[in-house]
Amino acid sequence: MGSFQQLKQLTRGNALFLIIILGIGGTFQNGYHITGLSSPSPYIQRFINSSWYDRYEEPPPPQTVTMIWSLIVSMYAVGGLFGAVSVKLISGRFGRKKAMISNSIISIAAAGVMLASKQAKSYEMIIVARILYGFSAGLGSSTHVMYLGEIAPIKIRGAVTLTSATFSSLGKLFGQFFGLSEILGHEDLWNVVLCVPVFFSLVQVLVLPFLPEAPRYLFIEKGDEKACKKALQSLWGQGDYEQEMDEMLAEQAAIDAVPPKTPLQLLRDRTVRWQLLTMSIIYWSNQLSGMSTISTFSFDIFLKAGLPRDQIRYVTLCLGVFEIITSISCGLLMIEHIGRRPLFWGGYGVMGAILVFVTVTLNLKDSSEWVPYITASLIALFIIFFCGGPGGTTGTLLSELFIQSDRMAAFVLIGSQRWFFFAMQGLVFPFLIDALDSYCFMLFACMCLLASLYTFFLLPETNGKTLLEISEEFQSITVCGKSFSDEIKAATRL
Repeated sequence: MGSFQQLKQLTRGNALFLIIILGIGGTFQNGYHITGLSSPSPYIQRFINSSWYDRYEEPPPPQTVTMIWSLIVSMYAVGGLFGAVSVKLISGRFGRKKAMISNSIISIAAAGVMLASKQAKSYEMIIVARILYGFSAGLGSSTHVMYLGEIAPIKIRGAVTLTSATFSSLGKLFGQFFGLSEILGHEDLWNVVLCVPVFFSLVQVLVLPFLPEAPRYLFIEKGDEKACKKALQSLWGQGDYEQEMDEMLAEQAAIDAVPPKTPLQLLRDRTVRWQLLTMSIIYWSNQLSGMSTISTFSFDIFLKAGLPRDQIRYVTLCLGVFEIITSISCGLLMIEHIGRRPLFWGGYGVMGAILVFVTVTLNLKDSSEWVPYITASLIALFIIFFCGGPGGTTGTLLSELFIQSDRMAAFVLIGSQRWFFFAMQGLVFPFLIDALDSYCFMLFACMCLLASLYTFFLLPETNGKTLLEISEEFQSITVCGKSFSDEIKAATRL
């Protein structure tokens, strides 16, 4: 299906509007909070100093300020981990729509705590707000991707689920934009900068109740065929949607034979072992590819590369624009035409090569005044290939690999892993860059190479296939002449 036909189908019903509303309350929030803390960081550290002095009438020890600041940064990932773990409980019990609304209410509460922290002179309230923001991001990001996968017709499922990556990139850009000194990047407004996403959460709370629930959830988990058809027609316009209904009927028949699983049961299930292994490796590779590090520590990296300090914020803003343009282009032009698999192995391969060149230019930064700008250009190219490849396609793949009975448990496991690695990276990378200096990017390059080899040889193409067909593809993967399907047959005979 061409990009024009995709856009035409999106505008036939409420689908495009729902995608936007889900996006601003979903991955947008996580993207904003990843970059939004960078600009006010010196002001918050001064606030910690002044708050401590007001209480104890003496300046705090430097290590105490560092510890409190580390807690403010890292508690976001801890909250995200708990949010990811709660996806099955909240989304399964209340449905996708109510889970997203509840998630936005948590985000609004977090903003209230953050706003009040300055007046109360309490850095503890900042930590609490960051935990709540993290919980909201962990729950919202997973539920957002799940919701998108359950509203999308097969032909444009990739393009629809890819919007989660687009809104994450948009959130990062907004975080960088509002942090500029010309906008809200002033010392007296540091708490306001960290509360900007609350306006988008409020819009979602007010609007989402009037939009449809996920059709797949209504049909498979609630058994309401009439409500499912009504939701499909509301989203995508009038039609019989026979292909979508047939797929859901086949999936429901498979689920009737096997009830929904807990995360522990899913880990023990041999039939989904390749899917879990694949998604774990891909998320692990994404975290260790260097992209998260570049997003979180972009200021430090460009400073080390030799860029003038006063230009760095504008360079990172330009990178955010590149990220959004690439994500949108991937959704409209590539993911349904090229397929998922080439975007993974090709993206990882090119990213690895770029990181090798970044290592070289970082070591040559003093040889010429234009070398730092080559480094910035290479990092921009790296971001383009990440967002147009693995970064943009990962959410789509996750929504395609698991049938309804396995999906929520899979989101819990993969989401927990993602947030755990995010927290560990935040703690380890500052020490890693001190120990390895510019050669830390060679570590990321090796990870990209391994991910490229894995996805080239073992990842099946999922484009245009039903969830059951994809499951069969994974079961037929052969390594050393053996496949899981052969092992299952042998176990059955015994």
